[in-house]
Amino acid sequence: MIKFPSGFYWGAATSSHQIEGDNRNDWVDWEKKNAVRLAEEAKNKWQKWQQEKFPEMFKQENYVSGIACDHYNRFEEDFNIAKSLGHNTHRFSIEWSRIEPKEGVFDEKEIEHYRNVIKALKQRNIEPFITLWHFSLPSWFATRGGWQSKKSVFYFSRYAEKVVQEFGENVKFWITLNEPEIYTGKSYLKGQWPPQKKNLFTYFLVFKNLIKAHRAAYKTIKKINPKAEIGIAKNNIYFEAYNNNFLNKILKFFADWRWNFYFLNKIKNHQDFIGVNYYRHFLVNFCFLKQRDKRVSDMGWELYPEGIYYILKDLKKYNKPVYITENGLADADDKNREWFIKEILKNVYKAIKESVDVRGYFYWSLLDNFEWDKGFWPRFGLVEIDYKTMERKIRPSAWEYAKICKENKLKI
Repeated sequence: MIKFPSGFYWGAATSSHQIEGDNRNDWVDWEKKNAVRLAEEAKNKWQKWQQEKFPEMFKQENYVSGIACDHYNRFEEDFNIAKSLGHNTHRFSIEWSRIEPKEGVFDEKEIEHYRNVIKALKQRNIEPFITLWHFSLPSWFATRGGWQSKKSVFYFSRYAEKVVQEFGENVKFWITLNEPEIYTGKSYLKGQWPPQKKNLFTYFLVFKNLIKAHRAAYKTIKKINPKAEIGIAKNNIYFEAYNNNFLNKILKFFADWRWNFYFLNKIKNHQDFIGVNYYRHFLVNFCFLKQRDKRVSDMGWELYPEGIYYILKDLKKYNKPVYITENGLADADDKNREWFIKEILKNVYKAIKESVDVRGYFYWSLLDNFEWDKGFWPRFGLVEIDYKTMERKIRPSAWEYAKICKENKLKI
């Protein structure tokens, strides 16, 4: 039996665009223009076993978020589920496009909605961790250049100021940005996500602006609430030198430096905690990234729980509290989720025993949801969603995770 530290946070994570539905932002605009293309490209993008198991990937409607999980209207029902599963914390994002639908115009009705969301969590003794930006942008901001704009830092800081002024007394934990390296890579290096501007110069510009935006938001939030705890949700990958040879070790060093540490190094004096998202493990081999494929998720991602131990050990040097703000897998049949969560937590505990200050774990995700350019077919949820009826069904693995949450310990 392993017992986690007293006061450990247990919960799950979500993001507004992926679960709320009926949004008006740059992603909705992009979905409508690209749904047909994405459905056609599925036959070349995914393996045969995935295509046979998830034929919905060939349907146009798979790539249009629509009402998503209708969480906007069903948040109390979903929080009741989280409470029944023993969660004492919940990470969610506020949809910027709802709060500020037009430049400088703040929607009081939507502000009141999120006030009620926070209130619903607090009534259930669930600590809110709020993400200010989780990929989607107000359409007006996107048309002004989005994160390329010289005024992007000002726009984001102003939005952060408004949100924290409205909710700050009831919220302790703030996450400014979600996975800045994923966003910049997908949108500006690979050109796969909106605004699909594949340009190396723009990639570095946007990355730089996101660093500035976090710093500015950090200062803004601290002025309003000096006791606020502020960080980002940083996607880190466990890079392993293939065969441990010298060249691959060098390549691993540079992969770690650029992907895992660069952003954190730039904001190290402007964060109170580190939120880390862990999904991937790659073997670095002469500039190629490989995975072992011994056990994979529905998305074909290698399931490598051991990697989180190395990720957490690498973060020890920052001398900050660490929260695992995302970790999960697409598993429609729920055949690997229980095993995966338990193995992950064994490795988290191992890092804690070696003096890494880990204070919480958020499974991704509470609900099946809209997985960006992949649409609805990947099933990450502790809770299964019937997208036709919106019925919620708790998966068996969720109840196993609930035992850990309620007891703050894990049988090994």
